[in-house]
Amino acid sequence: MSNRKKRITVNPDQCGGRPCIRGMRIRVIDILDLLATGLTQDQVLEELPDLEKEDIEAALKYASSKINHPVIAA
Repeated sequence: MSNRKKRITVNPDQCGGRPCIRGMRIRVIDILDLLATGLTQDQVLEELPDLEKEDIEAALKYASSKINHPVIAA
């Protein structure tokens, strides 16, 4: 099992089924939003002290995998 799959969890009874970090109520989108506002990874770790650097990397890889798919033009 990849590191991302160990760190990103989806539970229909938690956070509306949105992907979270290691079963916590920290959603992948929360991390992405903080990074998008200009925070560095170190600042995100300060804001969310339960996170680990590997969680941020997993969130980025997860997001990338969700948007990186081929589109077939008709």
